[in-house]
Amino acid sequence: MDFMETSNGALHYEYLPCSNAKGTLVFVNSLGTDYRIWDAPVGALQSEYSIVRYDKRMHGLSSHCHRPYPMEEHIKDLKELLQALQIEKAIICGLSVGGMIAQGLAFSDPEQVGALILCDTGHKIGTRELWQDRIKQVEAEGLSSMMDAVMERWFTKEFRKSSNPLYSGCRAMFERQDPMGYSATCAAIRDADYSDARALIKVPTLCVVGDHDLATPESLVRELADGIPNSEFALIKNAGHIPCVEAPEIFTDILTDFLNKRLS
Repeated sequence: MDFMETSNGALHYEYLPCSNAKGTLVFVNSLGTDYRIWDAPVGALQSEYSIVRYDKRMHGLSSHCHRPYPMEEHIKDLKELLQALQIEKAIICGLSVGGMIAQGLAFSDPEQVGALILCDTGHKIGTRELWQDRIKQVEAEGLSSMMDAVMERWFTKEFRKSSNPLYSGCRAMFERQDPMGYSATCAAIRDADYSDARALIKVPTLCVVGDHDLATPESLVRELADGIPNSEFALIKNAGHIPCVEAPEIFTDILTDFLNKRLS
């Protein structure tokens, strides 16, 4: 296990350098998960790209900050991690809130971003009321109280079978996240709005979403793509909010095709 101390505490990360790499891919995880959601694409791409993945603040093994933690602080964490690893430019692939962190880095430090892969995310996710209700429920009843509702947003009915060990593992991963970290990240999403700023993104960008995503649906991700100049959009059939887990081969093929076309 590798940890890096930032100005806000330790981040748990993995760095897999590749000789003769086409570039460096950085993966940023979603709300209620840790960096293991990227296992499949990392395994498929690490022979061609250097890889960085990390548990965003207050998730997985990264340390907690017992105070409000806005999106700007999540972006700062990513900047400090790249600086510590001496990575001057990277391809940032973020899922859900990870996609908002990726967008934020592209706005605040465009020279550090070579391309963006924005997965199941948006320029503005949900409403203030939605996130306030989510925060209240977590604080009053814990994460287990919303388990089934979250899993319905994350995965298709076909995937959500008790006989599927990967699904059982994802349920355990969600339930073992820290409720305070989860609610603080909900607040960061609540307060972030990149509706105007997305037009400033100038790097090659792919927006991708599962067709059964109930958290950030196809219409939202298409709207995000429409607001980013010269971006591409891809729809993954029979997948929910986390296609890198539910449809890893298709997800990885889409990423590979985009990178080969736009960065060659």
